[in-house]
Amino acid sequence: MGEPHVVTLRATRDSDLDALFLIGRDPVAVRMAAFTPRDPGDRALFDAHWRRLFDDPGVDTRTVRADGDIVGSVGRWFDEGTAEITYWIDRSFWGHGIATRAMRLFLDALGERPVRARVAADNAGSIAVLEKLGFEHVGTESGFANARGTEIDERVYLLA
Repeated sequence: MGEPHVVTLRATRDSDLDALFLIGRDPVAVRMAAFTPRDPGDRALFDAHWRRLFDDPGVDTRTVRADGDIVGSVGRWFDEGTAEITYWIDRSFWGHGIATRAMRLFLDALGERPVRARVAADNAGSIAVLEKLGFEHVGTESGFANARGTEIDERVYLLA
């Protein structure tokens, strides 16, 4: 498993976007996440999406760093008044506990509850992260997954 990583978060900056764009294009990670933009390789759409996030005062995005290197992002927005979270970690860092540590830091900093999360029903890694953090499975919905070109089940989790 290697040495433990020092995981930190910082407010996402414009200068982080090149690294986050590359991380978000990994075809294995895109398929696993399932609910992604239609074309994760479209830089103009990526930049427009991040500009909307930066401009929305209800959105909180942070860049995840491990040992000082950018390895992903976490974010929170509101859907019908409930905080909803997401995260994306570079696949080369999967299995090192980075997602769990980053999300724990983020949730502690937010302090708000309840918090909802959604995950493709077959994404065992993300399900494990959410359950380690104390999220409880509260339902299943179906939705169109761009990365798979079909409708799939999505598990809904809640941290009260």
